[in-house]
This record gives sequence, C-alpha cells and structure tokens, in this order.
Amino acid sequence: MSGTVVSNNPGNSRYEAHVDGALAGFAEYEVTDALVVFTHTEVLPAFEGQGIGSAIARYALDQLRDEGNRKALPVCPFIKGWIQRHPDYLAVTYGAAPAADA
Repeated sequence: MSGTVVSNNPGNSRYEAHVDGALAGFAEYEVTDALVVFTHTEVLPAFEGQGIGSAIARYALDQLRDEGNRKALPVCPFIKGWIQRHPDYLAVTYGAAPAADA
C-alpha cells in the first residue's frame, strides 16, 4: 500500500483511497445529524487484495471516533464485515453492543 492516501471527499459523499495519485477505491455514505450511513464500498479491480478497503474503513471510522458526534450505520456489507472483524470499532457503531472488556 505504498503511496496510499485516504481522505474524505464530502462533495461526493465518499471516502476515497488514492494510490500514487490514482483512485483505488471509495466508500460512499449519507450523513444525518446523528449518523454516517455507509451505503457502498468499492475497490477498483487493479487494486484488489492490497488492503485498500481496510484502509478506507479504518480511516473513516477513526474520523468518526475522533469527531465523536455521529455513529456509523454500516448498510454496506464490506464495512459491516470489517467492523465485525475489528470489534474495537463497535463503540462508534450505531446499535452495536459495546465490546466486553477482557
């Protein structure tokens, strides 16, 4: 993932990953007062298997956690599955039970 840059593109309502300047993938969203609803995630075929989707998910959810004023509602199967594999992000997920402390 060398040269990967993830950013929020609010004008297009999506988080985007660029690799060496080329669009590699994106996660589309809709914003409400309380939620960011993740509707679709796509990694372009040339970049599949390189962790692009994970980089987008982590960046977007970290941004939500840092801002602290909205929760994620993952309608998109990729984002939903990613959160399930990374339970430390349950606290930022709408309707999810908090992870139990070990």
